[in-house]
Amino acid sequence: MRHKKVAKRQIDQDKKYKSVLVAKFINYLMKNGKKSVAEDVMYTALDLIVAKNQDALALFDKAIQNVGPKQEVKPRRVGGASYQIPTEVRSDRKVAIAMRWIIDAAKARSNKEYHTFSKKLSAELMDASNELGEAIKKRETQREIDRTLKN
Repeated sequence: MRHKKVAKRQIDQDKKYKSVLVAKFINYLMKNGKKSVAEDVMYTALDLIVAKNQDALALFDKAIQNVGPKQEVKPRRVGGASYQIPTEVRSDRKVAIAMRWIIDAAKARSNKEYHTFSKKLSAELMDASNELGEAIKKRETQREIDRTLKN
């Protein structure tokens, strides 16, 4: 081995739900170090889900699990050629990709129906937990790309 293994940083739980996953999502939402703004957006989105008589934390976990990809293709060099080899996605990478896709899908939602980002995020989380929405479409298109590259 050439390099020392880098230790993973441990992220503390969030204040309200005592969940590491929610804290990680807040960190993904954060821009320019404004964590309190990101926390407000996330907690408001989860409160909107609770207002619709649903368990916010369970719905959030289900949305992350639904959006996360199961496989991806990675290039492997064999001899002089590069082959696209399908590999299973590591659990931490799966969660990171799912969070990124959910945030991007929420940003892409129209401003006519949802006026605040919290409303967009809550709608995207609810859609993702029901196997709907833009983030799920992104996962499906990624699967199709992986299948075409594999063949």
